[in-house]
Amino acid sequence: MGNLVQLKVGLHCEDCIKMILKAIKKIEDIETYDVDTGLNKVTVTGNVTSQQVIKALHKIGKQATNWEHASTTSH
Repeated sequence: MGNLVQLKVGLHCEDCIKMILKAIKKIEDIETYDVDTGLNKVTVTGNVTSQQVIKALHKIGKQATNWEHASTTSH
């Protein structure tokens, strides 16, 4: 199994989720992916880094941060 990447991403509507999934599917070497709308969390496994996933999401205009950093700061 590859790396586990967990990101905090704004999942505002169904269209946002569709765009995010489409962007994630384009990344090479993805094994699995999951979107948790309740937590605004995107989880990806495979031969990828968090930077690759963040870059793909930035291309579609979505802000993404590493889950570890996001979970330590409360808003």
